[in-house]
Amino acid sequence: MTPYDLRIDAPVARPLLSWKPGGGALWQLEARVDGVALPPVTVGEHLFVAWPWPALTSGQSVEWRVGDADWAAFEVALLDEDWTAAWISPPDTTDFPRPAYALRTEFECHREVVQARLYSSALGVYEAFVNGVRAGDQELTPGSTSYAATLYAQAFPVTSSVRRGTNSVEILLSDGWYRGSNGTWRVRDAWGTRTAARVELHLTYADGTTSVIRSGPGWAAQVSTIVAADLMNGQSTDFISSAAAAVPVLVDAVTAPAIDWSPAPPVRCVDALAPVRTTHLDGSFIVDFGQNAAGWIRLGDLGPAGTRTVIDYGEHLDPVTGDLTLSHLDSGKPGQEPTSFVQRDEVVSDGSSVFEPRHTVHGFRYARLNRPVEDITMRVVHTDLRRTAVFTCGNDDLNRLHEIADWSFRGNAVDVPTDCPTRERLGWTGDYQVFVPTAARLYDVDGFSRKWLRSVRDDQLGDGRIANYSPDYHRLRELPNMEADHITGSAGWGDAIVHVPWVLYETYGDRQVLAENWEAMTRWVEWALSKARTARHPSRVERSAEALPHEQFIWDGTFHWGEWLEPGDRGPAGNPMAWFMKDKGEVGTAYLYRSVRTLAAIAYVLERESGYAELAERIRDAWQTEFLETGLRTQANCVRALAFDLVPSSRRGEIADRLVALIRDAGWHLGTGFLSTADLLPVLADTGHADVAYRVLLQRTTPSWLGMLDRGATTIWEDWDGVDEAGTATASLNHYSKGAVIRFLHTHVLGLRQAPGSVAWEKFVVAPLPTAEVPWASGSFDSPRGRIEVAWRQEDGKLLIETSVPEGATAEIVFPDGSRLPTGPGHHAAHLPFSEYPTF
Repeated sequence: MTPYDLRIDAPVARPLLSWKPGGGALWQLEARVDGVALPPVTVGEHLFVAWPWPALTSGQSVEWRVGDADWAAFEVALLDEDWTAAWISPPDTTDFPRPAYALRTEFECHREVVQARLYSSALGVYEAFVNGVRAGDQELTPGSTSYAATLYAQAFPVTSSVRRGTNSVEILLSDGWYRGSNGTWRVRDAWGTRTAARVELHLTYADGTTSVIRSGPGWAAQVSTIVAADLMNGQSTDFISSAAAAVPVLVDAVTAPAIDWSPAPPVRCVDALAPVRTTHLDGSFIVDFGQNAAGWIRLGDLGPAGTRTVIDYGEHLDPVTGDLTLSHLDSGKPGQEPTSFVQRDEVVSDGSSVFEPRHTVHGFRYARLNRPVEDITMRVVHTDLRRTAVFTCGNDDLNRLHEIADWSFRGNAVDVPTDCPTRERLGWTGDYQVFVPTAARLYDVDGFSRKWLRSVRDDQLGDGRIANYSPDYHRLRELPNMEADHITGSAGWGDAIVHVPWVLYETYGDRQVLAENWEAMTRWVEWALSKARTARHPSRVERSAEALPHEQFIWDGTFHWGEWLEPGDRGPAGNPMAWFMKDKGEVGTAYLYRSVRTLAAIAYVLERESGYAELAERIRDAWQTEFLETGLRTQANCVRALAFDLVPSSRRGEIADRLVALIRDAGWHLGTGFLSTADLLPVLADTGHADVAYRVLLQRTTPSWLGMLDRGATTIWEDWDGVDEAGTATASLNHYSKGAVIRFLHTHVLGLRQAPGSVAWEKFVVAPLPTAEVPWASGSFDSPRGRIEVAWRQEDGKLLIETSVPEGATAEIVFPDGSRLPTGPGHHAAHLPFSEYPTF
């Protein structure tokens, strides 16, 4: 079979090459650079292979292939050392809300252009235009990064837009993440007080000569028709506003990091949804798109010139009035007035233009307009991730649950993995630590995750702590902030720097992501170890003035978010002091063990010396000494103990039974919160309690996943009781972390999971759990080795399991009775007598 799906990680000097293998242990690489053939090279890897020839240079045209595969092509980006353009800024002193500025120049072209490529970046959010034609289809460029350290550029082919005679280049520039509102409290000017853009248009003529149009002196700036633009609050456009006078730009008035090129796919408009209903309500019009998502609205009907349209966006309607309500997203601090949540766009018509507010983004299902509009569309906007998994089964509720969890992740994948697309929009480390195994099943998130991890490293504090979220608009690494500093360094949040790279390595075989993050991982773990040695929770000080020997490995004396939002627990909103002082040492020590154990595995992969394996065992012993007998009082405690392999093998059954008893005592409801919910059902199934796993999964009363469906959820809620029985909403209705349950649908209901110890799906297991409530399932996964397909059903008194195994992989089919069938590449069908489904 011929190798296929040839890809690079980024268009840089030494890209990493990957392909689906097609079979064989050695592969011959060929390449042509600017039409010149390079000597063939034989390699023994097919994932993230380092460019084996001399480093590439800016603008080179590259073709490459593996064996007899079709040629793949890319063009090397404009590398930082070759940029010659200046940074240009509008000379604005405008108070908030600020407009978007048009930065513009003209140039003459009197020869035939055979290639034109625009390179651009910005401190802010920008769009680029050549002769009024928008360059490319990427949105919210240059994306969200920790701008003090990292800035990405974009490249756009614009040959068709250049013409003979006078041409124009324009950048439409607004505040974006760089200078606009960030986070719950709408902090502004986080990364700087002046926006800027950098642009180079490279022209190649028919005679082989070249020229470059650069940003710098001679460019002009003026306020655009976008009279106000904020990424969180909204955009106001006045198509009939009087054009402001153009003034010279400021040149190199900012300090910016080196230009780099992102490994992540760009943000794009990936879908368009029409309204499902419109309701006229007291002079306003409520438009329901039927789906909570991230994006904006496109209006093609703006009315006669001078007509003003106001659009408010939200995710819930008041159960009494039917009006749009946003109060559940307001934020407040004790003793202070709450910050009202607002997402509002406005537009004044010129009688002909279309409104699409690309300098903001919203989380919403509903829009409230002050006038009726016929031509209205929801534009769904997020990172253009490549889908890798499909799941469907014979239970409509579970299919719908899968759908809403998938939508919830998509709505929180707007360039970085965020907690919600509304109130905060922050790249919380804990959220992605919880969800990344699920994300890596649903989509190819390797580049997306590597990009975000760079921000996590950029934000790491000098003492080794990992910020709660990245990019960190507080810039805690550089700027003092007592409140933010006090709650930074939590177990389960900071541990993302270890867990996320490891999941990427296991899923994709990406060793580079381990190497990139090794220093940050070790600095984080060493900080946590130091705090375990030196800080003690007051309850242990009260127990013994002198620390007991094992306490040097109990991480209990610093701040932890803990399990966070277990059913009925309002966190700090209930009793702040009691919540803050609660002993969370079990959580901290468990995560310390997992991270140290993972570091030992990473050290082995990277061939580095470390004593982490022995250290992990000492932490495990300490955890058992402190918590095994008396510390497992909640479902979350038991789940973590089993999922992290903290308990002796001889006692796993006992702890699993304790977990089942806690679930039974809760009326067969889950009792887990933020950190352990994703592991609850797999732990139950893997310890012989698949019946309880299904009973919890199919529970309909709160707290439950299907309870969300019954109350109209189209995305996963932050709180289990996100919409109460009266229809009143609390907190965010689009928080993806609890949606991690759908990984169980892939790994246990469908039964497809990677074999223990396997990397990049070289080995996998097909072990479905049939039940009367789920009579069949089918699905697929586009693994790094090729497409895997699985289907099972009852047929003629037999359980039939089918699977397709790609080249370079092996599999094992496991039936419910424990019988096993090893398989190699190809399509396989196996069956076992099966008169009826187990009653779970």
